[in-house]
Amino acid sequence: MARVIAVANQKGGVAKTTTVAALAAAWADRGRKVLAVDLDPQAALTYSLGFEPDEVDPTVHDALAGRTPIGDAVLTVSEGFDLVPANIDLAGAEAYLLTRTGREYALRSALEDVAGSYDVIVLDCPPSLGVLTINALTAADEVVIPLQCETLSHRGVGQLLGTIEDVRRLTNRNLRVAGVIPTMFDARTTHSKEVLADVGDRYGLHVFQPPVRRSVRFSEAPLEGRSILRFAPGHPGAEAYRVIARDLVP
Repeated sequence: MARVIAVANQKGGVAKTTTVAALAAAWADRGRKVLAVDLDPQAALTYSLGFEPDEVDPTVHDALAGRTPIGDAVLTVSEGFDLVPANIDLAGAEAYLLTRTGREYALRSALEDVAGSYDVIVLDCPPSLGVLTINALTAADEVVIPLQCETLSHRGVGQLLGTIEDVRRLTNRNLRVAGVIPTMFDARTTHSKEVLADVGDRYGLHVFQPPVRRSVRFSEAPLEGRSILRFAPGHPGAEAYRVIARDLVP
């Protein structure tokens, strides 16, 4: 049965999608069967892996709405793992799910059909704490929090942890926080180092090492429809994600 890992942070621009793509590629390189699920209506993961969101059908939205089994939406990514894509239709899922009984369990239920076919399922959450993120946390075994090493990113962690506690209490008592992945780290600045040190101490969270350093390569890779591991395999950021992927799934 697959381990389900949600990559979540309600703040945008902290490298959630970059992290999902890189971890999925790293696990695939080690022979794991991996499914990545795009849960963001902006469809950044779908686009960054080489697909045109407006042209994919069916999508995760159809699975959440009960119109199609999630397995029918699976696409094969050239990097050796599978993807359940998203497009802007997913924005309507929030309103749809709010009218449904057991709405928090829609994704968990959908994934049951494919969980036996994968070693790892990794969920790219939207930058909010709405019903799609709640669905991801309810379906997940564990949560990974990408944290941009800046103060404003740091401040949102407490709010996310509060939501995780609510999910533990109400819909998924076995959910655990695997830790924080420091992203966009600038080793030249004292500020980055201070934020990184403080978040581990303040919240008692495991901080994955090494930090993923800031680089323009991370912006260039999606334009080529590839993860950082394929776009720049020798880059320090790619190696950082390989190490973190081994730490998460030995």
